[in-house]
Amino acid sequence: MRLLQIVPSVALVYGGPSQMILGLSAALAAQGAEVTLLTTNANGDAGQPPLDVPLAQLLPQDGYQVIYFRCSPWRRYKFSLPLLGWLARHGKSYDLAHIHALFSPVSTASAAIARFLELPYLLRPLGTLDPADLQKKRQLKQVYGWLLERPNLAGAAGVHFTSQEEAQISERFGVKTQDIVLPLGVELPVRLSHNCARQQLAIPENCPLILFMSRIDRKKGLDLLIPALEQLVAADKNFYFVLAGANPQDPGYETQIQQQIQGSILRTRTKIAGFVSGELKQALLQAADLFVLPSYYENFGIAVAEALAAGTPVVISDRVHIHPQVSAYGAGWVVPTQVADLAAQLQQALASADDRRRRGEQARRLAEDKYTWSAIAKQMLAVYETLARRR
Repeated sequence: MRLLQIVPSVALVYGGPSQMILGLSAALAAQGAEVTLLTTNANGDAGQPPLDVPLAQLLPQDGYQVIYFRCSPWRRYKFSLPLLGWLARHGKSYDLAHIHALFSPVSTASAAIARFLELPYLLRPLGTLDPADLQKKRQLKQVYGWLLERPNLAGAAGVHFTSQEEAQISERFGVKTQDIVLPLGVELPVRLSHNCARQQLAIPENCPLILFMSRIDRKKGLDLLIPALEQLVAADKNFYFVLAGANPQDPGYETQIQQQIQGSILRTRTKIAGFVSGELKQALLQAADLFVLPSYYENFGIAVAEALAAGTPVVISDRVHIHPQVSAYGAGWVVPTQVADLAAQLQQALASADDRRRRGEQARRLAEDKYTWSAIAKQMLAVYETLARRR
C-alpha cells in the first residue's frame, strides 16, 4: 500500500504531536507499507533558522522516505508552494493521504488538492477542534473553519482522533464525519543501567523527583502546578522539581514562568532544564518518581504516554484525555484542575514509595498493552485499507 503522510513540520520545537509522525511512518513501513512523508523545513518562528536538510529530495529514513520542502512564501505559517506542487503532480499515484493538523495553511491546501485528485485522505486535528482551543483567535478560527476546514472535513474519508473524549467534544462546523479513534504510540525504552540525570542536573539523590516535561504553554496548567508545589514546600515536604521544556513560539510566557519560580519559595527545590531530548530526556523520565501534567485540555498527551513507557507513575488532570486508561490501570492519579486538589494528590503520592513503585509497574504495563507503535500501526494500516477500498 502506498501512503502519504503530510505534516507542516517535524522539527523538535513543535513537540510530540508533530514528532509522532516519524514513529508512525517507521512502524507502518515495518508492516510492509510504502510510506512517503511530506513536510517543510520550518523550525520555529522567523527568528529561528530553518532545518538544515536537503530540500525536494527523497531521503530514506527508517524504512520510509521523507521529502522536506522550503517554506515559501509564508515561512511563519509553515506554508510551502513546492510541497503543494509536488502533491498535485504525484498524489494520484498513492492510495491514501494522512494529513496532520487543521488550521495550518499547508495542511488545509493539501486536503483541498487531495479532494481534487480524488485521493482519499484522513485528517488528524491535533486537538485543534477542541472547543477550548477554538477560543484562541476565536473570530479568525470561526471564519477559517467554516470557509476552509468545513469542506475538508466533509470530504475526508475519516477524521483521526486520538481518544474517545477528543472525538466526543470536537467541533465539526456542522459536518457529519467518519470518526477513527486510535491513540498515538511510543517507543518502549530500554531501562538504563546507570541513570546519570540527577548527577548531570545537580539534583539531590535523597528526595523524590517530580518532573514536568512538556511545552511551556498556558494550557499546560503551570498556574496550578507552581502554587501546588509551593504548598508542599510550605508544609516542608521532601521533593525536588524539574521543569523541562521550552516554547520558542511564546518566549515571553516561558520567561514569565522562569521568573515566577525564581521569585518563589520553590526556587531552592527546582531545576529549570529547558528543552531536553535524546538520552537526557529518557534518563529524566526514568529517574523521575512522579510525572505531572495538569493541563486544561490535551487531546491525548504524548508526554504522558512517554512517561508511562518509562515506568513512571503520572499525576494528570481530568482534562488530559488519556486519563481513563491511567485510572483503569492504576498507573497514576487523576485530579481536577484545582490547586488544592493537585497539592493534596501530590502530597499523597509523595507519602508512599511502595505505592509509586506499584503504579510505575502498571504504567509500563499500560504502555505495553495500548501504546506500542507496532500494535497501533497494524490497526492504522487496517483503517487505511478500508478507507482506500472505498475509492
